[in-house]
Amino acid sequence: MSKITVFTLFTAAALAAGAVELKSPDGKLALDFDLSDGGRPTYSLTFDNKTVVKPSTLGLELVNDTDLIEGFEIKGHEVTTFDETWQPVWGETSHIRNHYNELLVELAQPATGRLMNLRFRLYDDGLGFRYEFPLQNNLVYFVVKEEHTQFAMNGDHTAWWIAGDYDTQEYDYTESRLSEIRNLSAGSISSNESQTQFSPTGVQTSLQMKTDDGLYINLHEAALVDYSCMHLNLNDSTMVFESWLTPDAVGNKAYMQAPTHTPWRTVMVSDDARDMLSSNLILNLNEPCAYDDTSWIKPVKYVGVWWEMIGHGKEWSYTYDLPSVKLDTLDYSKTKPHGRHPANTENVKRYIDFAAEHGFDQVLVEGWNVGWEDWFGHSKDYVFDFVTPYPDFDLEGLNAYAAEKGVKLMMHHETSGSVRNYERHLEEAYNLMNKYGYNSVKSGYVGNMIPRGEHHYGQWLNNHYLYAVTEAAKHKIMVNAHEAVRPTGLCRTYPNLIGNESARGSEYESFAGNKPSHTTVLPFTRLQGGPMDYTPGLFEMDMKKVNPTSSGHVNSTLARQLALYVTMYSPLQMAADVPDVYERFMDAFQFIKDVAVDWDDSKYLEAEPGRYIVAARKAKGTDNWFVGCTASEHGHETTIPLDFLDKGRKYEATIYADAPDAHYLTNPQAYTITRKKVTDKSKLKLKAAPGGGFAISIIPVD
Repeated sequence: MSKITVFTLFTAAALAAGAVELKSPDGKLALDFDLSDGGRPTYSLTFDNKTVVKPSTLGLELVNDTDLIEGFEIKGHEVTTFDETWQPVWGETSHIRNHYNELLVELAQPATGRLMNLRFRLYDDGLGFRYEFPLQNNLVYFVVKEEHTQFAMNGDHTAWWIAGDYDTQEYDYTESRLSEIRNLSAGSISSNESQTQFSPTGVQTSLQMKTDDGLYINLHEAALVDYSCMHLNLNDSTMVFESWLTPDAVGNKAYMQAPTHTPWRTVMVSDDARDMLSSNLILNLNEPCAYDDTSWIKPVKYVGVWWEMIGHGKEWSYTYDLPSVKLDTLDYSKTKPHGRHPANTENVKRYIDFAAEHGFDQVLVEGWNVGWEDWFGHSKDYVFDFVTPYPDFDLEGLNAYAAEKGVKLMMHHETSGSVRNYERHLEEAYNLMNKYGYNSVKSGYVGNMIPRGEHHYGQWLNNHYLYAVTEAAKHKIMVNAHEAVRPTGLCRTYPNLIGNESARGSEYESFAGNKPSHTTVLPFTRLQGGPMDYTPGLFEMDMKKVNPTSSGHVNSTLARQLALYVTMYSPLQMAADVPDVYERFMDAFQFIKDVAVDWDDSKYLEAEPGRYIVAARKAKGTDNWFVGCTASEHGHETTIPLDFLDKGRKYEATIYADAPDAHYLTNPQAYTITRKKVTDKSKLKLKAAPGGGFAISIIPVD
């Protein structure tokens, strides 16, 4: 690890001649900062002399107070250079370089005597900036009515976007021009009331764009702590995006106390789509790991009782019918076990046996605990306590059985949106996990928030999510949070946050299907802030075969389901289908058994958002490589050079590919498996079917 820091201090007098310029370490990116007429902070950004962000203004509007928008003077500024290499606890690579040039601008508002600083960090792959409020007498407690951060685009770019929403990101992405968002958004959103507070051009981050002259631009945020999640509203007459924060129950956007700062606002840019996928900008803008001991944090490959309910239509709850009494007085010994309740002892043993036989680390069980029967629309007098199992789930016995097999059970906590209830039970729930040897939990926040009026992405909930993670760390527990706020790189600081959902995952293949292009967009958007528990590995595509009431279809070939373990990076990977299905395709299932979940190196060989991604990764601590390709409905043909392999070394490549007649709609389970000897001089000519892909394991033969 190396650090180089160079300081240059400039006073207000030195700024009188004009704007301040900051360049990236390689000189390609240039930031200009100035105060516009009226003393309003303004910045712009170029890449290789091409405009990325036109002059854009900054500022905060306060509740019942003078705004921090204009009337500023520059007291001084400071330029620094920083360079280090750090090692993530888990990740796409074993080492990450954090190299940037930084500009700190100190602003004063004479009319109020207040101080506000702007900190800009310019990397070779993009920009991060934030508002900072030093300790001062005239600004202590303040409430943000709105943040007015602008991103002025230089044209009507192509964008991959989902509609603004305070409570869900579970949308398919739309590809369109910025000018088309207004007309297309109405047909792309849910009926969620929170969406109606946006303009018709409101979108969520991470927002991926491409200019007509070949620049890739991504807008997002990093280190979202004690603040509300940022969305973007587009003025489509000027192509200017402006931040729009998630409100609380009374409409306020953030409550702050100096000294403090906002999250980073980020602009990634490159003329190569592969650079967008390999960027570590979001991670680098987060603080270093907060834990001294991380030995207990381990990547996980798991199976579980989940798809039986989602895809096969079985029940989470235990009982047939509820008596007309409050559930806290219900005598379960007098109720019948639900014949369609798969979270029972014998069925879970089946999953444990399957995991042990095929080398999986853990078994997730959803529907194990009392409370589901109430949550699905009954008395509402009972909520989850996260410690009481149903009578047909032997909590102690199953954990002992799993331990004998060398497998752990994964805990499941569905909060049903009742956050204070979860916090009341959190310590007891984590203690129960410690007692029985659970070291990871999948938490869920389905439904409207309780207390009413709060949103999934507001400051209050964001503080809760982080509280749950830091409390879990005290018990050496890893967290995989579903329906929580979209990630912003906090997994660097808190690496027991090993997974999130926060996007439209594989479960929607059962409900209505995802667009074939969906997994060619997510790595450019949702995954910029952290890994996703996408739950790939679905081998049965026609959901009517397993659930006659389902209208779903998995819009993917089987070969592409294998590829997702490489292209959809996560240290937490589920083989999502059921054992009976996998046992029909054990030759293809071998790739899921073999593929790693933690990596020493990653290379993006080809990429184009909405079309295809080809990635190669080297498994941590080995010389084994894995390659994956996911393609949209257009398919993809390619010739892959294997020059990333060690020179002079021989390998065996096992290629899981779409059959010549494969198609995600008409023949999704058609695949071929071939083996051949390869070296660093080899090239593989491959074809992905529409909605298809391929997966390759490359193992040294010596």
